[in-house]
This record gives sequence, C-alpha cells and structure tokens, in this order.
Amino acid sequence: MKTLLLLLLTLIPMISSAQSTIRAGRAIEIRIQGVPTEEMARVNNTYPVSDGGFIRMPFIGSVKAAGLTGNSLAQSIESRYRSAKIYTNPTIQVITSDGDSIEQFVVTVGGFVRAPGPKPFNRGLTLYSAVQSAGGATEFGSMYRVKLIRNGRLRQVDLTKTENKTILVQPNDTIEVPQKNLLGR
Repeated sequence: MKTLLLLLLTLIPMISSAQSTIRAGRAIEIRIQGVPTEEMARVNNTYPVSDGGFIRMPFIGSVKAAGLTGNSLAQSIESRYRSAKIYTNPTIQVITSDGDSIEQFVVTVGGFVRAPGPKPFNRGLTLYSAVQSAGGATEFGSMYRVKLIRNGRLRQVDLTKTENKTILVQPNDTIEVPQKNLLGR
C-alpha cells in the first residue's frame, strides 16, 4: 500500500505539469516528427507567446496558444498543418515550462557601444534601452543612424528623436550602433 501511495505522489506533479496551461509572455518549445528532416529544422524551435496569446508558426502563421494545455496546442497545430495540406502526418510535441523562460531570448547589440554582445530580452524592452544595456554609444558611436535588423530586414533609426526611443525590440533582434560620420552624426 505504501508503494502504491508513493507511486501516486510521484506521478501527480508530472501529470499536473503536463496539463499546465500556456500563458502569454512565456516561451514554449515545439518539436515536430513525421516530416522530412529539413522540414523538422524549420519547425523545431522555441516560440515566444505574445501578449495576445499567440505564437507564429512556419507556413501557418498565428496560432492561439495561451489558455491551452500543451496537448491541446499540439493537436491544434497538427490539425492546421493537415488542413492546409502542408504535412500529411505531423506529430507535434509542445514543451512548456513553469519558469519565465522568455528570458532565454536575447537581443544582440554591437558596433560602437561600450559593452557589445547578447543582452537579455524582456517584454517591453525598447531599442533605446537595449543600446543603454550595452553601456550606451561610445564617443565614436552615432545614435543618429542606429540599425535594427529583424528577420533579415534592416531599419535605420534616429535615436536622438524622442518618438523613436519607445520602439519595441523583439527576441533575436540585432542592433548596431554605427561609427559617426564626418559630420559627427
């Protein structure tokens, strides 16, 4: 009887963690099987759950995640891939965490800053704050032409203007503070 009780007490935390609901602002890990290897590399990733409760999946776009269990989300994603005729027999595994795992994401700040390198991403992080977290621009760095690279797209931003200091960054963004030009800009 004691052994049975001990076994039940051991299984309860595993069952409850497997059934925990996904919350906005967290990150989840998604793995796919039953598809070609090169396709697995496109889908297998860690996905941030937006404040609105959605994740963005390759080929199918936004999928509601917040409020669902990992199993429910997996079934939803499998169904979306099948109905879109992208994959015929995908098997999705969703791995959730009770910790605030969104902090595993970073933004990379480089160029003419005092402490270049990866910086922790937190919700609400602005472009200006990210540069400041890298020690700010050096005396040779230009805040007039800061480069924000997101998903392979380059955007140049003048961070001396107040309205640009509130631009939000996203996980895995790259920020570069260029060298001043001959005009000091």
